[in-house]
Amino acid sequence: MARIKPQALLQQSKRKKGPSRVSATTIIFYALILVLIGFFLLATYRHWSNRSRLQSEDHLSVSEGENSFVDSKKSELPGYAVLNTSKGSIIVELYKDSAPEAVDEFIDLCQKGHFKGMLFQRVIKHYVIQAGDGQGTGAADWNLRGKQPTSMKHEAFMLGTSKGKHTNKVFDLFITTAPIPDLNEKLIVFGQVIKGEDVVQEIEEVDTDEHYTPKISIGILDVTLEQKI
Repeated sequence: MARIKPQALLQQSKRKKGPSRVSATTIIFYALILVLIGFFLLATYRHWSNRSRLQSEDHLSVSEGENSFVDSKKSELPGYAVLNTSKGSIIVELYKDSAPEAVDEFIDLCQKGHFKGMLFQRVIKHYVIQAGDGQGTGAADWNLRGKQPTSMKHEAFMLGTSKGKHTNKVFDLFITTAPIPDLNEKLIVFGQVIKGEDVVQEIEEVDTDEHYTPKISIGILDVTLEQKI
């Protein structure tokens, strides 16, 4: 076999191909695939992120809508009552938030004219004046019991009604003329006199018999409801 000269070997090695290179087209193709995958993942993330945010906002808006509906219903109720008596007018601010059931019932009865012509049946000086029948739960009986004070909830010039289930015949009104804490277990306070304290005191000073009934008829001519005073 003939020997290959070194120069021939050198020429053969030069003719051998080097390592294969990746074409530019392939690089661009794979780069586009990566970009598309990135856009897909970003779009998916934004979709679910926006969906979660919208669900949270919808839930919040529903809650706020319910609250605003309740608040609007409260705001639609009259906030004040004017008791026009034979001695003058007594303006009362109604406690719509702290005693909503009593206020609702009071407003309903006012609209039906329940208190028109109602007399003050009991007047106890430095204690309370009571309009209505109130048989069996009279303020005079409470006064005679002399219960010990438990709190100062019932301040002077507070409007209340007796606790328990009411009917149109026994929904009575009480206006305290002094701090009377022993009425806490007897009355539901649902308002406060803001004008006309002098009228309350004038009624308080009338002459009464031994049963605390005024000797002259004093009553409520009518009650008007107001949003603002």
